[in-house]
Amino acid sequence: MERPETFLSPVINRLVNPLAEEVQLLRGVHREAESLKGELQIIEPLIKDAEAKLEREELSDATKVWLKQLREVADRIEDVIDEYLYHLAKHRGERGFISTLQNVGHRVRTLKARHDIASEIQDINKSLQKIKERGLSYGLRPLETGSSGNTVTKVDASGVDPRLGSLFIEEDELVGIDSTAKQIITSLVEGPTTRSVISLVGEGGIGKTTLARKVFKDEAMRQQFECFAWITVSQSYNIERILKSMKNQICKEKEETDGTVEGLIECLRHYLETKRYVIVFDDIWKVDFWEVIKHALPSKNMRARIIVTTRNTTIANLVKDTPSDHVQELKSWPLELAWELFCKKAFRFEFEGCCPQDLDELSRKIVSKCQGLPLAITAIAGLMSKKEKTELEWQRVLDNLNYEFARNPQLSSVSKILSFSYHDLPNHLRSCFLYFGIFPEDYSVLDKRLCRLWISEDFIFKSRTDNNDKTLEQVAEEYLTELIHRNLVSFEIQYGAYKSCRVHDLIRDIILIRVDELCYCQIVNDSKLRFEGKSRRLSIHGTTKDVLNLVGDNSKIRSIFLFNIDELTESFIISLFKKFKLLKVVDFKDAPLYKLPEEIENMFNLKYLNLYGTKVKKVPKSIGKLRNLQTLDVTGTLVQELPIEIKKLRNLRHLLAIPTVSKESDYSLYLSVLGVRIHKGIGNLEELQTLKYVRADPSTIDLVKELERLKKLKLLSIYQLTSEIGKALGASIQKMNLLEEVSLRAINENEILDFCISSPPPLLRYVQLSCRLHQFPEWISKLRDLQGLILRFSRLTNEPLKYLKDLPNLAYLNLNQTYDGEELHFEEGGFKKLKHLILRRLEGLQVVKIDRGALPLLEKLEIGPPPLMKEMPSDIQHLTNLKSLKIEDMPREFVVGLQPNHEEDGIISHYWKIQHVPSVIFWYKRIEGRNRSVYKLGAPGLLKLLQEQAK
Repeated sequence: MERPETFLSPVINRLVNPLAEEVQLLRGVHREAESLKGELQIIEPLIKDAEAKLEREELSDATKVWLKQLREVADRIEDVIDEYLYHLAKHRGERGFISTLQNVGHRVRTLKARHDIASEIQDINKSLQKIKERGLSYGLRPLETGSSGNTVTKVDASGVDPRLGSLFIEEDELVGIDSTAKQIITSLVEGPTTRSVISLVGEGGIGKTTLARKVFKDEAMRQQFECFAWITVSQSYNIERILKSMKNQICKEKEETDGTVEGLIECLRHYLETKRYVIVFDDIWKVDFWEVIKHALPSKNMRARIIVTTRNTTIANLVKDTPSDHVQELKSWPLELAWELFCKKAFRFEFEGCCPQDLDELSRKIVSKCQGLPLAITAIAGLMSKKEKTELEWQRVLDNLNYEFARNPQLSSVSKILSFSYHDLPNHLRSCFLYFGIFPEDYSVLDKRLCRLWISEDFIFKSRTDNNDKTLEQVAEEYLTELIHRNLVSFEIQYGAYKSCRVHDLIRDIILIRVDELCYCQIVNDSKLRFEGKSRRLSIHGTTKDVLNLVGDNSKIRSIFLFNIDELTESFIISLFKKFKLLKVVDFKDAPLYKLPEEIENMFNLKYLNLYGTKVKKVPKSIGKLRNLQTLDVTGTLVQELPIEIKKLRNLRHLLAIPTVSKESDYSLYLSVLGVRIHKGIGNLEELQTLKYVRADPSTIDLVKELERLKKLKLLSIYQLTSEIGKALGASIQKMNLLEEVSLRAINENEILDFCISSPPPLLRYVQLSCRLHQFPEWISKLRDLQGLILRFSRLTNEPLKYLKDLPNLAYLNLNQTYDGEELHFEEGGFKKLKHLILRRLEGLQVVKIDRGALPLLEKLEIGPPPLMKEMPSDIQHLTNLKSLKIEDMPREFVVGLQPNHEEDGIISHYWKIQHVPSVIFWYKRIEGRNRSVYKLGAPGLLKLLQEQAK
């Protein structure tokens, strides 16, 4: 099917396809299901009209109730399907599905009327017909297709666009954009003679329009050009009006045109061909806009310049046509700039623009809440400038900051501006985006976990235009990428291959408003319910006390999450499972759970079970009854062995099972216990894409033969490998064409593994080898997509860097006891994409050389312990992008080498090499046997500490 366009689309799809297959032997049900599908498809266009009016704030209260009733009907349809399948599952035997239907047909027909699906669908159909008639009576009509946007730009009660203030900021209020503005002006003036485009991209409120306006108004720049135009595009635009506005601003002579799009484009092209011009297109939301407007902008003329602002990285990249075009990505402001902006505006008329000491701590907390977003900083500073300068008043604002942003007229424009991005989302992304409201404030979630949750919630659909070989996981990753490109979700890369995702606090506040309006998720925080009403999801924060009473008889719950729970009893879990028998998602990550009760066997509908970080010791055999389970995560638990019944889970796609250990002090012991034992039959799980982290145990299983049956495997981690198994495994891995990640660990750090992989899987992007190696595996140097590499215990005698330096996408490199040599040399032009480098336990290492031009993007460098290194790596000052330096257990000579050399006129021998690094962390073992200390500070504060420690 196509991408779901309203909240009914997933219901329509689920109603017919799986249900028709399940009940094909039951008379009349398929016919009723088809009838209901037709009714829903008629109503869908009315919903589009209602949602468009809702976003324009044109919807009556009655129509809002109408939308709510439709959502309740959609939930009711899913309830009918799930209830029926639940009861059908209770009557199934073990002899196969079709024969089971034939054997239990007489039982199904005798179920109570409320479980008779045909009767239920008839009743729902009648309700829908009444709802449809009411919608038509409210004036709803099918929304016409082909419009240039999903919504129109909202205005406030006065009819004014809330973004207007960005165009008229006083010069003395501008902070932190001078250097960027100068760079852009220079590129405009000194750039090529042909057309060039500069795209300013970033999240809403980051300052794109303000920066573009400063450049556009610069007098020195204007002297170099002849024609200027500022065009505000926005979400809903009329291309004819925009072209006419351009003509009016640019063409001094009143040239006659026929007024059509084609005529206006021809007129503009003719006029601009001989002119030096600067045109700004502010706030582009649709690719379609650029595909039309670019025809009015001749590319071969005398220095044509175009500035584009957009929230969507995809649009910014598509606008880039020539090598001279470039994308300027605007990021959240650092704390020092945010503080300067706040003080300049909050204390503009008093205290000489400086924060008084008694308000310093509260002011910094307020600024921190804005998380570097200039729009929010400016708005809250403007509000505070009018408040009494007392601790009591400022504390009151801080305590109610979220409410102030949502309700205070002086700040509400911030929420409105940020909300534009939500309104622009297509329906299939909205449910995914709202999911971030389930997690606590400042919570980061890994991309893999997020995508698996979305799939379990049935948010992910493959459209007719999708490649048939594309998995649901790949579609989910595309959804997440689109949210990132729209600058709604930010992320940090971990290990070069994983994204740790989160949303800005103010964006989360907007999400929570929608969560309440749509009854998307019940959030229980400290025994308080966020809103009254029934929801599909339950997010419990802090404590489970009184939760069941608060939720009441809401049997609609399909997903449960626990965060920062103080206590979790077995009786509470059993009550949850009994009360919410149709759960699809159970996420108990890091909860204080000690036992998974046998009642889990009744969770027929369960697709996702996350026990990561719990104290669970055993997975019950009844897990084999969860035939719909797709994800099972027992990572970081005390589980040492998975029951043989796991092999019955034919729909299992992701199995993650690494046990925890109490201490890592004895690394040999750590190696010996790592990995979870699995039994024969794992090869039956033909849908499996992820198998992490299992123990190679040849006495009970022919692991290699089992693995060769898993044709869809993408992520594989095996521990406790012996040399013999390693050889066979290498040949098996070579056949895994879909493999993207592999992690292999020997039974101990002295076990030599030789994988003999001549032709590695072409899609490998993450490799971890923890074993002794005879020589560097040359197949690694063939991995053009490799992003992350960890090598442990290799004890190589030849320098490994020569095999790695030309890998085009390597972003993370961890060498731990990998090399026994004395020198590592990072050559010029090598490691062009590397951002994070770890050199650990290289006990023979004395010198690290870094050529100028090597490691150009390196942001994090970790070294240690360096027992034989006496000085900082050569030419570390050339790493101009370095943001973090961490050195563990420095020898005395290293410390002394960092001191000012007073004999050389105060020149600092090594310290000067790292003074540009914002963060320096030293794990320092004191020389006289005292306790180990940790120091984290910027390089400017390092000097005094080192002087004290070296005495």
